[in-house]
Amino acid sequence: MIRTPLRPLARILDARQKGENPDAIERENIRLRHEDMRDRARRRAEGRLLVLGLAFFCAFTVVGARMGHLAASEPEEPRAGAAGAAIIAQRADIVDRKGRVLATNLETYSLYAQPPQMIDPLGAAEALAEIFPDLDAEDLVEDFTGKRKFLWIKKKLSPEQKQAVHDIGEPGLLFGPREMRLYPNGRLAAHIMGGASFGREGVHAAEVIGVAGVEKQFDDLLRDPARGGQPLELALDLSVQAAAEQVLYGGMRLMNAKGAASILMDVHTGEVISIVSLPDFDPNDRPRPPTEGNPSDSPLFNRAVQGVYELGSTFKIFATAQAMDLGIVNESTIIDTKGPLRWGRFRIRDFRDYGSEMSVTKVIVKSSNIGTARISQMIGAERQQAFLKSLGFFEPTPLEIVEASGGRPLLPSKWSELSTMTISYGHGMSATPLHLAAGYAAIANGGTYVAPTLLKQEGPQYGPRVMSKQVAAVSRDMLRKVVTEGTASFGEVPGYAVGGKTGTADKPKERGGGYYEDKVIATFATMFPAHDPKYVLIVTLDEPVETSGSEPRRTAGWTAVPVAAEMIRRVAPLLGLRPSIEPGRLADITLTSTQ
Repeated sequence: MIRTPLRPLARILDARQKGENPDAIERENIRLRHEDMRDRARRRAEGRLLVLGLAFFCAFTVVGARMGHLAASEPEEPRAGAAGAAIIAQRADIVDRKGRVLATNLETYSLYAQPPQMIDPLGAAEALAEIFPDLDAEDLVEDFTGKRKFLWIKKKLSPEQKQAVHDIGEPGLLFGPREMRLYPNGRLAAHIMGGASFGREGVHAAEVIGVAGVEKQFDDLLRDPARGGQPLELALDLSVQAAAEQVLYGGMRLMNAKGAASILMDVHTGEVISIVSLPDFDPNDRPRPPTEGNPSDSPLFNRAVQGVYELGSTFKIFATAQAMDLGIVNESTIIDTKGPLRWGRFRIRDFRDYGSEMSVTKVIVKSSNIGTARISQMIGAERQQAFLKSLGFFEPTPLEIVEASGGRPLLPSKWSELSTMTISYGHGMSATPLHLAAGYAAIANGGTYVAPTLLKQEGPQYGPRVMSKQVAAVSRDMLRKVVTEGTASFGEVPGYAVGGKTGTADKPKERGGGYYEDKVIATFATMFPAHDPKYVLIVTLDEPVETSGSEPRRTAGWTAVPVAAEMIRRVAPLLGLRPSIEPGRLADITLTSTQ
């Protein structure tokens, strides 16, 4: 690079030698420099103008092309704006096994206010208080006349409420579109549905999220856009569920119980066809969780999967089945039932005196605590624990609702010989009715464990084998005799061979330990048809008392069994089970002549 000096020294020195004026040379040099700087600045400005012109040309070309494309395309509704794009409002339906809707979405509106735009805040507040009785007019006036620029008034409106608010004519009251979760069957299957609420909210959209039940368990799946709105199909049968709830509610009232639960389960697939817990609630208006008192007294409490109870004599069939499977006894083995059975300072007694000995079958039919305890002594604590663990009694059930994880069985801290004896007849260990359903399903299906599920299955879902087919068949015969000859005589349903076991357990006190003398948990665990079981039904009543006689009766044979029998009578035809009608005796015919 050649640098030009600011002052032409060579020329200046030469001019001085020649006697010329050097200032003229320097002024000429300065002029030439300024002209060169001016030319370079002009060229730079012309280049920038050219680039800017090209940029404008390209921009107008793109805008023109886009306008031409829009003019030639079909008109359509614009998609959600950027402000609401992050809120996923779509949520798939939930249907029963026959495709009937259990939960769906309903387009509705929210109501919000922008106080700076309001003309008559006082009149608007009074009008809103008339439309919505739960709103306070004075609070609304304070909000409308304060410094707030935005406030929610109602998160969801009915069409009638929206029209009433619209008729107020207040420009500061605005509506925002959104979807709400609707349960068209009201209270039906409320504990399974659980309920939904709003998550992230905007004035143009709101996020619907599950708060309990299957709504929360499958929240991500129901909101997954990749599924394209495909509904979640449950194993529940809406018709069977309605019949079961109606019968159980009537039985609970008739037996003066404070609560009740029932479970109907397919013994081969594990599908829960019906599950009821009373009292219940309407998931469309889900109540708030209790902040004090016993949680089990709340209608939100699911007794079928969260209620952990001592289930009484329903456990006896497990002890006899295990003993037969181990080869210790068979159905005809004679057991010493002379009582009371002493263990240290404790005494085990029967409900009444059944004699000094009886067969294993009679132990089940007559429901002998002493006989069952004797059998459990032959089994031993370790083998008893292993067997009950194989039936799922050591862990919460895997049912697909969030509440199921709270139904963890209560086990003795030290599994002594006394624990082994008392657990054999359903005391000293607590489990949920759903645990009991899974245990009885193993006996009903031939000896394999089946995990209960709320999802529709395509076929049998057999798990590990827990007893032999022969032992399961003998156990079913015993349970059938409990209905025909024993404590569950009220459980017989004409046309449907019913087998089952009653259980009446004293209810433990909430404080101080011990048991109530006049409060029980009554349970009837049954399977039908007994010769080839398809379903297991568990009915549990909390604090029942039957008062038709001279003295109050609380045992399961008088309380839970009649309710279960009526439920089978109602739901069996809905399940497609045809009654087996025994042929009647033919009329006597006398031959009088061959002519």
